[in-house]
Amino acid sequence: MEQLLSGETGSREWCKLAYWELATRVGRQFSVEPESVNVFTCLPHGDGLCLATLAQTAPEPPPDTVRRTRLKIGLGVTLSSELDGVWVYNRSDNPIFVNSPTLDDPDSRTLLVYRVPSGHCLNIFDRTKPNRRLYCRSNCSPSGPVDPNSVRINFAKSAVQVIRAFIRQWTPVKYSKELP
Repeated sequence: MEQLLSGETGSREWCKLAYWELATRVGRQFSVEPESVNVFTCLPHGDGLCLATLAQTAPEPPPDTVRRTRLKIGLGVTLSSELDGVWVYNRSDNPIFVNSPTLDDPDSRTLLVYRVPSGHCLNIFDRTKPNRRLYCRSNCSPSGPVDPNSVRINFAKSAVQVIRAFIRQWTPVKYSKELP
């Protein structure tokens, strides 16, 4: 997921979500104005970004690996813009994997990936650490450019696959404005 955030919550767009399968974005970007948003594949009467609905716009049927991963997303995640940052709550039955510039070690050459088990939450964009992004030596990684205002959330895949960029389904979360 890619999310755009501003320092404000509620009154205007604070993020944009995009859903990717393999190396292809699926559907349009989804603008978020409410302080929280659900991202899911199956949720009766749910509000938020329904990945199953987005996937219906794909020009051809997905490979079996993509279909199996879609099933694992289920109730998905809730993203919430709070005063101290952006939090993700994993509502899925499977772990999610998160990469965020504010969680990275500025001295590391590799991107850190955090595993968030089912039923747990993580501050994925810590507003108290926005300057950590400035320590990046390069904005490129083995998996492509790194946007310092975005977070990637990967569904039901191992950390090894995430680091190697063999990402089956992921959603970049891109921030609307740079945080103060």
